Amino acid sequence: MNSSKEHINVVWLKRDLRLEDNEAISNALETGKPTLLLYVFEHILLNDDHYSERHFNFIKESLRDINQSLQSYDSKVLSVTSDIQSAFNLIQEYYKVDTIYSHVETGLLVTYNRDKEFARFCRNNLIDWVESKNNGVERGLVDRDNWFDNWEAYMEKDLKVFHPKENQLLPLEKIQSLESVFTVTDLETPNNTSFQKGGSTTAWIYANSFFESRHHDYMFNISKPEASRSSCSRLSPYIAWGNISIRQVYQKGLKIKNNSKDTRHIGAFLSRLRWQAHFIQKFEMEHTMENASVNKGYHKLKKSISQDYQRAWKEGKTGFPLVDASMRCLIETGYVNFRMRAMLASFFTHILWQPWQAATTHLSQQFLDFEPGIHFPQLQMQAGETGINNLRIYNPTINGLKYDPEAVFIRKWVPELSKLDTPFVHEPYLMTEMEQTFYDFKLGEDYPNPIVDIKENRKRASDILWNMKKDPEVLRESLRILKRHTISDRSRMLRND
Repeated sequence: MNSSKEHINVVWLKRDLRLEDNEAISNALETGKPTLLLYVFEHILLNDDHYSERHFNFIKESLRDINQSLQSYDSKVLSVTSDIQSAFNLIQEYYKVDTIYSHVETGLLVTYNRDKEFARFCRNNLIDWVESKNNGVERGLVDRDNWFDNWEAYMEKDLKVFHPKENQLLPLEKIQSLESVFTVTDLETPNNTSFQKGGSTTAWIYANSFFESRHHDYMFNISKPEASRSSCSRLSPYIAWGNISIRQVYQKGLKIKNNSKDTRHIGAFLSRLRWQAHFIQKFEMEHTMENASVNKGYHKLKKSISQDYQRAWKEGKTGFPLVDASMRCLIETGYVNFRMRAMLASFFTHILWQPWQAATTHLSQQFLDFEPGIHFPQLQMQAGETGINNLRIYNPTINGLKYDPEAVFIRKWVPELSKLDTPFVHEPYLMTEMEQTFYDFKLGEDYPNPIVDIKENRKRASDILWNMKKDPEVLRESLRILKRHTISDRSRMLRND
């Protein structure tokens, strides 16, 4: 080994694309050694069906934002396209890597397997790999005893401040030399999209506006598909990709709440941060949820595949206006609120009677805030295949009338219905031939007929799934799941404080 090589630390950035309150960066800087910040656009993720261009553009915007902040330190993130072991092999040709710092990633099975292989790589190359807890989620738990206490304690810790010593970050000149031997990733992204832009700078614009004013109608509008777009925090993509830590948001929210008379809405928001961590912890402890129902009793449930049904759902052409508006909005903007997401999943799995696994990649590709630890547990819960949650089969017409009564959201995203009177916007299939003539509108041409009989299909799903909850294997698995994943004092999760 060439002893003349400069010794450095490397911070491997993944879903923690920020400088502040980043324990991996803080731990590296505390050693005093020269430090390289690295992001690798890995082939295993570039080629994974769960990801799409919108995700990688968000990552690129986040990296540009970090690089803007690093200009005053004469440094930037080395951003390359490679697999992770090849990237470190190249770096080691020029530097002696002593320690790699990163956060534990609760990701897909491919990233979990990659991490196991990378741990062997580090051992073989005499590199220490130090992983930090990510947003309070813990690896290696067998049950949830004391989990909530530990999570709260983590949230109350002091925030990590980004404060490198002079010349501690690897300078631009040395990073540019490394770039000459790598496939450097172009960080430019399209400007003309409807997606939220990545980066901590933008994350704090959303956070500050929410805590200053937008939260005032949070609970009133949380389920409304149009009003929620401004009344909800809209921080989910920034949390998912780590532009902002949950600890930063949690502490900011507590501070606002403790100094405000308007505590209900902030408290409700903070309780959802707890639930977010709860679901990711559940996935961390049982990663098989990515491909199979967590309750093994539902593995015997068989559904017929209909490519026509699935295509209509993916394209927003099912003949059910709120379903179609939600899907089209999601495709265009990367966001719909929680209730609309639940309705899309429920409609696919219950009304169309399709397996939830067939919805995973389409939805993950559309969700700008795709977070594996939320994605798979929520899909299974909405599909009614956990055995421990209430069965919810959403009726899109009832939800439309309740949460979009004037059909503002539907008209916006299904413009072919915009000229109809509101009752027909919600239920165009009730129009008579005469009414269609009056509106110069042809059902089946201007807008699809419903692709299924919702009452008949809803009853089928309800009957089958309620009966399955009594199945001995489903019951045994339900007890196992409750023992492994249930928090002893659920009231603490539900409280609005």
